[in-house]
Amino acid sequence: MINLRTKFEIESLRKSALLVGNTLAEVAKYIKPGVLTEDLDKIAEQYIKDNNAIPAFKGYYGYPASLCISVNEVVVHGIPGKRELKEGDIVSIDCGTDLDGWIGDSAYTFALNGANEKTINLMKITKESLMKGIEQCIIGNRIGDLSFAIQSYCERHGYGVVRELCGHGVGKKMHEKPEVPNYGKAGSGVKFKEGMVIAIEPMITLGDRAVVFESDGWTCRTRDFSNAAHFEHDVAITKEGPLVLSSFEEIENTIKQNNNLVLV
Repeated sequence: MINLRTKFEIESLRKSALLVGNTLAEVAKYIKPGVLTEDLDKIAEQYIKDNNAIPAFKGYYGYPASLCISVNEVVVHGIPGKRELKEGDIVSIDCGTDLDGWIGDSAYTFALNGANEKTINLMKITKESLMKGIEQCIIGNRIGDLSFAIQSYCERHGYGVVRELCGHGVGKKMHEKPEVPNYGKAGSGVKFKEGMVIAIEPMITLGDRAVVFESDGWTCRTRDFSNAAHFEHDVAITKEGPLVLSSFEEIENTIKQNNNLVLV
């Protein structure tokens, strides 16, 4: 069943989604060469708790951390640990919060100084594809319209679109119906209705789209070890058009102030 949310419920989801953005902005202050990914995870967990929320990822199907931190060839679900960031890395950070029983879920890919031009362009196109998908979130359109918009835009630029993972509905649970693939046929799939809330998250690769799941059961990386980018927004379907509940504004303000990062 696909849940249709009231305006009050959508506002509750927006508060949780905005907390995710603020959490990622707080983490962004500390992204620099030499920092351990587990240290960034600790910062996020404390910030979420200090804002009267619960890290939604921690313990979810046994996941051991509050963030997914995916570096370079890791597409998603990288487990924070002893990996030390270095100049030229790109770092995709996915965060979830549970605020008063409502889930926020958003992701952003950060580039450290020295990231090469091809990788920077991958990030730019991935973020733009997210916006192309959001534009399709209009009552009467279908999931396939969104999926096709993301796929066609990214493949037009020569990038791989990961098939094994997708976006999803979001609400009281981390993953609700419907599934939101980043590839598909225009005019196909579930029709958008007022009150639907979905997490749209293109996962795009610089090389081949094929991925490998590591033995830890979580880490998903590109098979050819090419870099990957990941951006995610929570979006509500309204009569006025798509309403983006999450925000990159505070994240990007922080990037501008962090001399170790490049704003894409």
